[in-house]
Amino acid sequence: MAGQRQPDESENVAGRTKVPGQTVSRRLLAVLDCFDVAHPALSLTEVATRSGLPVSTARRLIGELCKWGGLERLDDGRYRIGIRLWTIGTLAPQQRGLREAALPYMHDLFQATQENIQLTVLDGHEALCIEKISSDKAVPTQTRIGGRLPLHATGVGKALLAFSARELFDAVTEAGLARMTPHTIIQPGRLAAALAEVRKSGVAYSCEEMTLGAVSVAAPILSLDGGVRAALGIVAHSRAAADRATLDRLAPAVRTAALGVARSSN
Repeated sequence: MAGQRQPDESENVAGRTKVPGQTVSRRLLAVLDCFDVAHPALSLTEVATRSGLPVSTARRLIGELCKWGGLERLDDGRYRIGIRLWTIGTLAPQQRGLREAALPYMHDLFQATQENIQLTVLDGHEALCIEKISSDKAVPTQTRIGGRLPLHATGVGKALLAFSARELFDAVTEAGLARMTPHTIIQPGRLAAALAEVRKSGVAYSCEEMTLGAVSVAAPILSLDGGVRAALGIVAHSRAAADRATLDRLAPAVRTAALGVARSSN
């Protein structure tokens, strides 16, 4: 009808509600963004608070996501990510290809060390863990699949940062290097020197810089053009004076495994 106003994309016609500057899809994404490794299950109120949406809107969107399979309701009334999103996530080519190529090497490293084996990729200014193998005997770590790690305080993070563009180093250092433990490198100059050594040796180290009682050694997985695709690392128990000897013993195995993954996945 002439003169009738057409709804813009920021208006939810079905629900007759409007949040300025937000499309329906953005609100759906805001709901999904509430869930992370630290918050795997949330109540309706928590979702509304974290997303900044009215409770009524959050309730409706959660209902739609549950029907689609993107979320599922737990017995205690909270919600978590549903199987459909997990299935879609496994189709991501970078994650699937790297995981398939890396898993045999990761299992070999685990059998030889019985320590934590991690596969990470760069995600913004952090390292994203896309696969992990561990056991009850391995040193406890803060890493989970889907979890993020700081680039400056972990072996895998340094391996990724060392072979990335200089702009990433500048962005990470300008944002401030958080002190995770008394051993964390928080001076840009010291970090730059450590990364230069990583580029030289092809191996990155972290000695209780992320978690007290844990040391790590990692190597980059490079593409044919020399760009960094991922990092493979081992996180082991700290043994005080024996730390460096432990890392030196593990380094060749990690480096060899990373080279194998690169050949298999390129």
